Amino acid sequence: PPRPRRVRRHCVGRTADRLRPRVDRETLVDDAMETRGARRKSQGLPRKAPAYAKTGGKKELTTKDGHWSGAKKGGARGDSFLANAGSTLFVLAIILTTPFIAVIVWHAFVNLDGSLQAIVQAFQKKGLALIPEIWPSTSKRAWQLLGSYAAFEALLQVYLPGKRFEATTTANGNVPVYKANGVQSLVVTVVAFFICWRFELTSPKEIYDLFGEMLAGMAIFSIFFCVFLQIKGHVAPTDEDSGSCGNPIYDFWWGMELYPKLGPLNVKQFTNCRFGMMAWAILPIIFACYQYERDGYLADSVAVTTLLMSVYNFKFFLWETGYFNSMDIQHDRAGYYICWGCLVWVPAVYASPALYVASVTPPVSLGATRSLAITFLGLLSIWVNYDSDLQRQLFRASKGKKKVWGKKPLMIEAEYKVLKNDEWVTKKSLLLASGWWGVARHFHYLPEITASFFWTAPALFDKLPPYLYVVFLTILLIDRSMRDDLRCSLKYGKHWKKYCELVPYKIVPGIF
Repeated sequence: PPRPRRVRRHCVGRTADRLRPRVDRETLVDDAMETRGARRKSQGLPRKAPAYAKTGGKKELTTKDGHWSGAKKGGARGDSFLANAGSTLFVLAIILTTPFIAVIVWHAFVNLDGSLQAIVQAFQKKGLALIPEIWPSTSKRAWQLLGSYAAFEALLQVYLPGKRFEATTTANGNVPVYKANGVQSLVVTVVAFFICWRFELTSPKEIYDLFGEMLAGMAIFSIFFCVFLQIKGHVAPTDEDSGSCGNPIYDFWWGMELYPKLGPLNVKQFTNCRFGMMAWAILPIIFACYQYERDGYLADSVAVTTLLMSVYNFKFFLWETGYFNSMDIQHDRAGYYICWGCLVWVPAVYASPALYVASVTPPVSLGATRSLAITFLGLLSIWVNYDSDLQRQLFRASKGKKKVWGKKPLMIEAEYKVLKNDEWVTKKSLLLASGWWGVARHFHYLPEITASFFWTAPALFDKLPPYLYVVFLTILLIDRSMRDDLRCSLKYGKHWKKYCELVPYKIVPGIF
């Protein structure tokens, strides 16, 4: 009889591959995991996470395969300007230049009257030799003030009473726990400053005069602190939400750990909230007191800037538990980008409008009409920013049952996966598409930008440098909206696509 015809298996396989519909890698991983999990379960063994989700025997999700957790580069954390910064060389350039920029901002506002022309002429005349010339040497007294402030805020964070708050579960199944005592810490910090002033332990003038030294010292110290965090992430991570992308420079820039701890101290809560944001809250008050002591009266420009910044920062600490669920905490890891930024960049740049209006002699006079107009518009912007955040918080707390602007809210019930006890668990999240959140997906960024403009407006408009923070914040929030959109698209998949159809704009309706 004739021999049966042999079929070339690899050809059949190739043909089948051509005919088979394409499936994204995450779906394949999920399907493979389900198959393995069912097989292991039938054998009486625990289900395990896929191989790509483990490093060194520890559960760890990576974004090498596009997972939303942001553990490694190339995923949710990296595909935008500030987070990925284009290349390792660009990241290195940012790391090497930002310490000097922070000190240059201080020098320009205190010694050059905020003049861009004076800054440019100084560099044209002396080049980079200008930097060591203007770089202040950090005195023993400056270190004492810095150390006392840092230790005081750390003690308040750990020991001041506050409610226990559990933030959103991480992709690796960890639940971050905080002590919510932000408002209490703010009140105690402000009262402590005035007590220290009253008993001549320090003074507004001393802090103003040593501010440049403290910035210069922190700019260097914080670099070593970030190196310490990188080493800790390698040898003694706090939990499974830690990982390396294989590039030491990028690990230093972005960080290794999501929620590092030093004993009872939550590192990111300390750097972001207790050191950085608290410095931004207290510095405008100190600068205002300095201007009052120097001139014998409080200038209306200084009063307006200080009032608006103080209200905004009080709002921040009132809403601090919401911040614990924000991108800064949930997604940005403890590296140079977030930790150095909060330890140095926030006091140097965020508080710079208050430094400028307090440094100008004679101080800017606004008059009653302009003062009231700027104050009203600034407070309105802060209220809209607060109300939009509160609207989403209350909506989620009520599990979508609370009315928004008097109507039943429009929402998307989105599903996503987290790792728990070596098993993938499907969880649900409600995406609000009504109220402020029906205007744009990140609408709350818009009033934040306008608020920063109005508390800088008392500087008037004859000079550009005082508006550095407004420009920086605009770039930062545009970048953050892009990163958050990327992360949410990976996290929620088709649900996020539906949400974007309901709310098509990121920040400014009709424009962006």
